[in-house]
Order: sequence, then C-alpha cells, then structure tokens
Amino acid sequence: MRFKVILALVNDDDQDEVIEAAKKAGATGVTILNARGEGVRDQKSFFGLAMETQKDMLLFLVEDFNSNQIMDAIYKAGKFGEHGNGIAFCWSVDRAIGMESQIPILEKDAKDHYF
Repeated sequence: MRFKVILALVNDDDQDEVIEAAKKAGATGVTILNARGEGVRDQKSFFGLAMETQKDMLLFLVEDFNSNQIMDAIYKAGKFGEHGNGIAFCWSVDRAIGMESQIPILEKDAKDHYF
C-alpha cells in the first residue's frame, strides 16, 4: 500500500467538522496538535497585545487513492475558500509502520473503489 500524510491547519471552531468530513471521505484516524501561525498579513492587536487565532494541526495518514477526496472534503468543511481559514497539503510517505489495525479497513476501501 502507498500512503500520504495530509497536514491541515484549521480554525479551532472548524476542527470537528473537518475531522468528520475527512473520515466520511475515507480517513481512518487523525492526530491533533495545537498550533499557531502567521500569514502575510499583520497580526491584530488590542492595546499592544497580539490577538492570535488558535489553529489546530490535523495529521491524517491515508491511503494514496483516497487522498484527493479527503483533501476536497477538508477544503469544503474547513471553508478554506474564505480568507484566514487555514491550509492543507499532503506528502508522499516512504514507509509507515504500526498500521496493522487499519489495514483491513483500507483493503476493503481499495476493493470497493477498484473492483
């Protein structure tokens, strides 16, 4: 099997919707990390204190054939077409271990999509 990792930075308020949409599109799990970031625009401030928007970093390890539909689901659920709502990208994975519990689910998805 070939895997990709999808990294999605989403607004804290959209996290649950993005995870649910990704799972409906074929993701079998997610790792959630807290994050903050800066974009090309200046940070908002209030009396000199920076007001940062909390972001969540979602990491999905997915089978290659599902990656595009999962990315599309993340884009829609995270409202990425609107300014400041996040970004997502994916990388090819050279090797993955510890996936034994998910292999039967991934094999079934592959059979359903290819055969």
